Amino acid sequence: MNLPSFADVRDAAARIAPHAWVTPVLRSDRIDDLVGTRVVFKCENLQRGGAFKFRGATNAVWSLSGEEAACGVVTHSSGNHGNALAMAARTRGIPAHVVIPEGAVKTKVDAIVAAGATVHRCAPTTSAREALASALQASTGATLVHPYADAGVMAGQGTLVPELFRQAPGLDTVLFPIGGGGLASGCSIAAHGIDPAIALFGAEPEGADDAARSLEADERVGPFVADTICDGLRTLIGEPNFHALRDHGVVALRVSDSECIEAMKLLWTELRLVVEVSSATVLAAMLRYPARFAGRRVGVVLTGGNVDLDALPWCPSPLRSR
Repeated sequence: MNLPSFADVRDAAARIAPHAWVTPVLRSDRIDDLVGTRVVFKCENLQRGGAFKFRGATNAVWSLSGEEAACGVVTHSSGNHGNALAMAARTRGIPAHVVIPEGAVKTKVDAIVAAGATVHRCAPTTSAREALASALQASTGATLVHPYADAGVMAGQGTLVPELFRQAPGLDTVLFPIGGGGLASGCSIAAHGIDPAIALFGAEPEGADDAARSLEADERVGPFVADTICDGLRTLIGEPNFHALRDHGVVALRVSDSECIEAMKLLWTELRLVVEVSSATVLAAMLRYPARFAGRRVGVVLTGGNVDLDALPWCPSPLRSR
């Protein structure tokens, strides 16, 4: 399996330090009361580019040799990873190509363009994304930086965990969203590199619960059609990522779209944080399964804040209102 070690996470932390921000940790007495335990939120929605993805992309870009970097990088992404890779490539002055499926969130696409990447559109399927990325890799010589199944990306994402533990000593539990699994893998490896006894939980929408089903079956499930508003979590979990979650004993918790919307609202009213609905899955999980977290000291990862304010999930779209 193409998985990083805890030493790789430490190396990544040093590599990205000149570029990534140390994001704040926030908490709320009311949220503590609602979930029945003390919880702190690691605010990666306030990271450069508005998401944790900048950590992994920057580590991958700055791990390249000079010869590799000269040809640039390529990836496929529905938004945040593409933006992160474009920004990371700009820190090194190299080209970036981003394959984006039709229907991606407009604010995320606009951010990728603003960061200087060359955008390539494709059909909204995993196979179409991968095929076009492979073709671009072959024609440009660029290095493929996979959104979640890349060891450098995973190591970079994992750097937020040691940072969190320095900011909030005494945590015994970490909770994160699960999509393709890059964040979940990196956080799991980092957390157990610090303390193998730390409990690990992942939150996943019911309409994209492939990680939960894979862990229950003890094998990675096949492709599926996602049915969720959590656009950042619609991806099938990667092969190495599934193995990392299984080996580190991650418990995947399902939440509904409506629960995520309510959690998104709660994070705004209590912490004044704008987070994506995919990011709100973690608070939704704590509210739905309070017994899982009773008596624990929980660090929760808020992954992204790139919200289209003209298309909030609780507001009817122009098409639905007709």
